[in-house]
Amino acid sequence: MSYFAAVLARTDEGWRGEEIDLSEVDDLDALSDLLRDRTGEGPGPALLLLEENDEYVAVVRVDGSAGSLQEPRVFLSDRRAVQGSEVAAMLWEQADLDEDDEDDEDEGTRPIAEPVGDAGLLADLGTPEDSLLEVCAEEGLLPADVLTTLCERAGCDDVLEQLREA
Repeated sequence: MSYFAAVLARTDEGWRGEEIDLSEVDDLDALSDLLRDRTGEGPGPALLLLEENDEYVAVVRVDGSAGSLQEPRVFLSDRRAVQGSEVAAMLWEQADLDEDDEDDEDEGTRPIAEPVGDAGLLADLGTPEDSLLEVCAEEGLLPADVLTTLCERAGCDDVLEQLREA
């Protein structure tokens, strides 16, 4: 599987980022700890931005420092990703996303993407819930473009671009 996964964290000095290897992350708790560690003593947030095989986008957000016990917030641009991606499945299952898990009646068809999770997790960073859903549904926009748009709105697109160029 080909994916791009980056952690972007807002610290006292501004946004910082690093590309990460998710093969070493066993569960959502470990991912949350990794994200919280990147904020230092600041309130964050720290975000995991993931796009896999040009199929879907995942965003995981934690707020607070490493001592914080707030639950991570998870958004997937397409719930169908859990069928073909171990990472998406881990995020889906362990975040206990409260969505109907209906089986597709005809697995041969590819229905419209079904975003799941907390679509409001970036509202304070310039992308309210309805805008996030709109960007994810925009025809012709690749997952990498979606992440760029989200980062532009949050003011951290330069950090994301540096990671992609590295």
